[in-house]
Amino acid sequence: MTLQEILNYRFLGNNVGAYLTCLGILLFGYAFKTLLSRLLSKLVFRFIRKRTEGVSEQQFQALLIQPVSIVVFFVTIYLAFQILDYPVRSADISKHEPWPQVALFRLYQVAIITGVAWIGLRLIDFLVLVFRRRAETQVSRLNDQLIPFAKDLLKVLVLTLAFLVMLSKVFGVNVTALIGGLGIGGLAVAFAAKESLENLIASFTIFLDRPFAVGDLVEVGAVTGTVEKVGFRSTRLRTAEKSYVTVPNKSMIDKPLDNLSLRTARRVSFTLALSHATTSQQLHRIVEEGKLALEENPLVTKEVQVQFAALTPAAKEVTVQYFVETTNYEEYLQVKEQLNYRLVEVVEAAGGAFASTGTTVVQLVGLPS
Repeated sequence: MTLQEILNYRFLGNNVGAYLTCLGILLFGYAFKTLLSRLLSKLVFRFIRKRTEGVSEQQFQALLIQPVSIVVFFVTIYLAFQILDYPVRSADISKHEPWPQVALFRLYQVAIITGVAWIGLRLIDFLVLVFRRRAETQVSRLNDQLIPFAKDLLKVLVLTLAFLVMLSKVFGVNVTALIGGLGIGGLAVAFAAKESLENLIASFTIFLDRPFAVGDLVEVGAVTGTVEKVGFRSTRLRTAEKSYVTVPNKSMIDKPLDNLSLRTARRVSFTLALSHATTSQQLHRIVEEGKLALEENPLVTKEVQVQFAALTPAAKEVTVQYFVETTNYEEYLQVKEQLNYRLVEVVEAAGGAFASTGTTVVQLVGLPS
């Protein structure tokens, strides 16, 4: 047989030449899918380069090459099988076709839709990188809170859209009728997901009202911690014990919330318990010099109170109250420690002494009968 006769030989509804052409397209697509995806991503990046806020082309390609190469290979599969007289085509597919061919075609449709959705998710990741670079140049911390929320929201929308397209194109579901039917059953779903819907609405309230931002130290109910993430349903707090507490968003707006990071100063209040051996002159000196010592610190505000407040059986009590003008907790502790040392020096310099904290036990001995 000649070469032409071999190429024209037919079996399974196609000649050998068509099979070889199909195989060639498949091999070409498999061999050059990465190169083609790199060229496509380079071309797209050229159009958006001026708005990438310093995100490199390598980062862009690292996100897109894998999903784009898969979609490119799926497209070559489609082109390759268009050469053949394949028994199942999207235009005339019906229930009368053999189920293996129908199942294979459905699987291909699911794969191509999944690949396109994957590209959409990677593009969202790229946008997040761009906006994070832009947020680094701004003082506001709102972007640190908004970007992760917007990322999750956009990904949910992309996955939902891909799912609806899959239902419509792959399984032939009337999506419009399905969405209309959800209006009837939506009431029951709303009651079943009442808590989730309330938390979702609360998340939007948090972004609109802005009672706190990521990085703020907040106290809500019995929980105190630093905000690390605001999600659809809950807000994550990192406590002082380094535990990770998840608080429903509804609780973040329903309960009284104290944003400790917005305080202009931190209050210090305690009592000096001096012994009864401390004279009135020593008390006057301790009160006056103690107040001056506190006022000398540049981080202490003018609202300084040092007063002889009470005379008890155990001690002569001097109340001390002042405000440290800082929102940094470590700096607050350092100032507090320095001033504590300073007050001890004032008491010692005045000749005073602190009252004993021990308990004195008095034993009563009765007279003999």
